[in-house]
Amino acid sequence: MNNDETKLKKVMTLITIIITILLIGFIVYAIKMNLLTSPEILVNKIKEYGLIGPIIFLLIQIVQVIFLFFPGGASCLAGTLAFGPIEGFFYNYIGLTLGSIVAYMLSKNFGLPLIKKLFKEETIKKYLKYVRNKKFEKIFFLGILLPGAPDDLLCYIAGISNLTFKKFLIIILLGKPLTLIFYSLFIKLF
Repeated sequence: MNNDETKLKKVMTLITIIITILLIGFIVYAIKMNLLTSPEILVNKIKEYGLIGPIIFLLIQIVQVIFLFFPGGASCLAGTLAFGPIEGFFYNYIGLTLGSIVAYMLSKNFGLPLIKKLFKEETIKKYLKYVRNKKFEKIFFLGILLPGAPDDLLCYIAGISNLTFKKFLIIILLGKPLTLIFYSLFIKLF
């Protein structure tokens, strides 16, 4: 590794540590405010916060990808209920994209030991077998594209795979909208 790569790795590690500390602080706040107990409480709290509600919701979306407090589908529905289908879509998209990027970067920096602390061993093994071959990119894309797939886990596994950040980001940016449209349509139907 040359000097520039070493400096970049140190900077990325520092950024990851700072983001993790900030997110832990937010988690403590969210738990104290009961924001993570149910989508209904989340929707009511977001509405109470008025103009800063979207910021709080974005942070919740980022945190739920990284620390897996409740299913992403539930928080997506909460966003749609709180902000409507169009604004909810954009807040969900931004929050989940940022959370996915942080998960990827955490995994890049801390590797498989971190993943093993967050997910069940059998679930990890199921996807690890695809990491070192070309199938992983397709599986990752489908996991991001399809509602109900373990996309949070796949973002972490992508961080230890050969998938470049550029490909990762393209897949996230193209795949997330379809899932979010599904959740927005689902809420309109009911």
